[in-house]
Parts: sequence; C-alpha cells; structure tokens
Amino acid sequence: MANHFHDENDLKLLKEMSRLAPQEFKAWSNLDGIVGREDGRIPRKYRELIALAVAHTTQCIYCIEVHTKNAKKAGASKEEVVEAVFLSAALRAGGAAAHGTLAVKFYDQA
Repeated sequence: MANHFHDENDLKLLKEMSRLAPQEFKAWSNLDGIVGREDGRIPRKYRELIALAVAHTTQCIYCIEVHTKNAKKAGASKEEVVEAVFLSAALRAGGAAAHGTLAVKFYDQA
C-alpha cells in the first residue's frame, strides 16, 4: 500500500469522523457550508475565490480542489483562479516578512 499525502479516498473517512464526533462534525460542516451560500452579500463566485485563496494559505489540498472546481462552476475564469492564488501567495509572504521582525527582535534580545 502506497503512503502519500493526497489520496481522495481519505475523504471517505469524513463519514467515520462524523460518527465519532457528531456535534463537532455538524458544527464544522455548517461553518464550511457558508462558502456555498447563494443569499449572502458576496456573490458565490467571489466566495469561492476567497475560499480558494484561503485554502492556498492553509495549504489544504482537498479545499484547493473543491473550491477551484466550485469557483469554475460559479463562473470564475482560469485567470481569476490564478490571480486568487497569487494574492494568497503575496499575503503569505507578507506574513513571513512581518514575522521576520520577531526574528530581529529576538536576535537583539539574545
């Protein structure tokens, strides 16, 4: 049996997780479901692009797959998807630079 990080069959384990922690699973599922709302102020396409950018920041491969496909279904172009990815990358890099100030601070304190 091959061991690798991304195996779509792992998602089948969500059913077991829902059985093992039903209240927590329902709360998570409801929270996750807000992305797909059609009645929010932010249109669905942009909700999916935001979710896609966040998925790249959190590096959840399953979320990246789901929200890329959902963004396309909601009318996002490939260019918009790629832009969302690079926006995420820029913000992640910004976070690393901002945390770099802590390295300078800690160095000076050593």
